[in-house]
Amino acid sequence: MESRRARLERGPREGRKKREEGTGPNSCDKGKPGTKRHLITDRTGIPLAVVLGPGNRHDTMAFEAVLDAVPAIRTPARHRRHRPTKLHADKAYDIPRCWAACRARRIVPRIARKRIDSSETLGRYRWVIERTHAWLNQYRRLIIRYERHLAHYAALTSLACALICWNYLTR
Repeated sequence: MESRRARLERGPREGRKKREEGTGPNSCDKGKPGTKRHLITDRTGIPLAVVLGPGNRHDTMAFEAVLDAVPAIRTPARHRRHRPTKLHADKAYDIPRCWAACRARRIVPRIARKRIDSSETLGRYRWVIERTHAWLNQYRRLIIRYERHLAHYAALTSLACALICWNYLTR
């Protein structure tokens, strides 16, 4: 009788909800697990790099990863690597680590300063990123993350970015 009871009891791993990789409790969505998309775009809103991270991590933690994710472009004449020369960011990135990361990569930072710059002046650059996020949200599979593995969600996000680039080029 005791052996039967031991078989019916729940084991140490049963009943636990498996946590998905690359997620964290989203503070804006009742603590549900979420994923953030960190984007760098060009002036027209074409995505250059996308990095995915947990929903509970601050945006500045992925700042250097996004800068490093921008692919280098080789010119045929000089074989020099070119990266963006200027970067616009909002007030959340006004910390010394972000300023130093831009300077180390020879990028001119245009980061709005806390308590100094007005949020109205940033609006003329910020709408480009917001529009790119809206373009990504047109793909319904990306709005709510259904995939358990981060690699699957990253592949769908990369595909959506490729489709945005394709639509821009065919215009």
